[in-house]
Amino acid sequence: MKKRVVVGLSGGVDSSVAAYLLKEQGYDVIGLFMKNWHDDSVTISDECPWLEDSNDAMLVAEKLGIPFQTVDLSEQYKERIVDYMFREYQMGRTPNPDVLCNREIKFDVFMKIALGLGADFVATGHYCRKGTIEKDGKKIYQLLAGKDPNKDQSYFLCQLSQEQLSKTLFPIGELLKPEVRKLASEQNLITAEKRDSQGLCFIGKVRLPEFLQQKLAPKDGAIVEVPASFSEYKLKAPAFSSEEEKLQYLAAKYTYSQTDGKQVGIHHGAHYFTKGQRKGLAVGGTKEPLFVIDTDVEENVIYTGQGKDHPGLYRRGLFVKNEEIHWIREDLKLAEDEKMEVKARIRYRQPLEKATLHRTVSGLYIIFDNPQSAITEGQFVAWYDGPELLGSGVIS
Repeated sequence: MKKRVVVGLSGGVDSSVAAYLLKEQGYDVIGLFMKNWHDDSVTISDECPWLEDSNDAMLVAEKLGIPFQTVDLSEQYKERIVDYMFREYQMGRTPNPDVLCNREIKFDVFMKIALGLGADFVATGHYCRKGTIEKDGKKIYQLLAGKDPNKDQSYFLCQLSQEQLSKTLFPIGELLKPEVRKLASEQNLITAEKRDSQGLCFIGKVRLPEFLQQKLAPKDGAIVEVPASFSEYKLKAPAFSSEEEKLQYLAAKYTYSQTDGKQVGIHHGAHYFTKGQRKGLAVGGTKEPLFVIDTDVEENVIYTGQGKDHPGLYRRGLFVKNEEIHWIREDLKLAEDEKMEVKARIRYRQPLEKATLHRTVSGLYIIFDNPQSAITEGQFVAWYDGPELLGSGVIS
């Protein structure tokens, strides 16, 4: 009996080639397109990306001679992703919908549908790899970075579980992007030259402020510029009475009040902005561009600083609450008072940085060897050992 694989065909080149490779490898392949959004009340743009994408996915399935169907997951998507995003932005945090979409939609709702179709595996066009090792007589699955350093997407899968990984295949993980395009054009797949989709996972282009304005009403507030000479940046570290106190200090963010700088403009809602953001402030006349260094949604104030080296952007550490710590490699989980040297990233495409994990009674501190720019609450931090992603957590 051939093993059955359901491929999430997105209408892009990566999933098209994933389906082709699986068919070549002798699997019984079914293509499934996820329709995740069709709420026109949220003005995204005039184009209707999902229609075009589902059409391309269907043509690829036809070309490969595999069965194809569309599943409508828009209700679950709204509940689990869109509503969550609104809640997070309202609290002044910056969510990562792509990481969530993988955890909640692709590898949960979608996977259950696939298994219901008698699938042994689900496959996607992600640039990452899966490894298997034996440990104490038990099979353990590894999530490994993709071979293409420019396209590695392991970060987006940082919330997967052993159970989800056990049933997943990543057919293009060993390939470079140009090789994927070459295979697609050799097979005359319609998606061979198609541009990579940008924007929200499966929704296409969303202009975030407009999107958020559907739910979060605009409200004018002050843009305050904090000088690089702000006294808090110059404070010497105090003497610590415990290791945890020191970790707290290293992971703490600066707190500002409006008197710490001067008002340089007006914004239309602090919850539309995120740390490290440069565009959209509409404040001119500064020597260097202004960057958002903090937002205060309670007071509706945005704090900014000039230049990408402004000290307000940088921090040595961050904290993840107990309930937000997730280990893919559960066998490597840290116990209280244990630590581990890793490489970590706080956003997709960021180069991996040396860091140390410290597990304490209250959660997990991640202290970097070098200060990191724009550590943002609500985003995911992921930690690695070499090419292997071990775990992740929501930055608190």
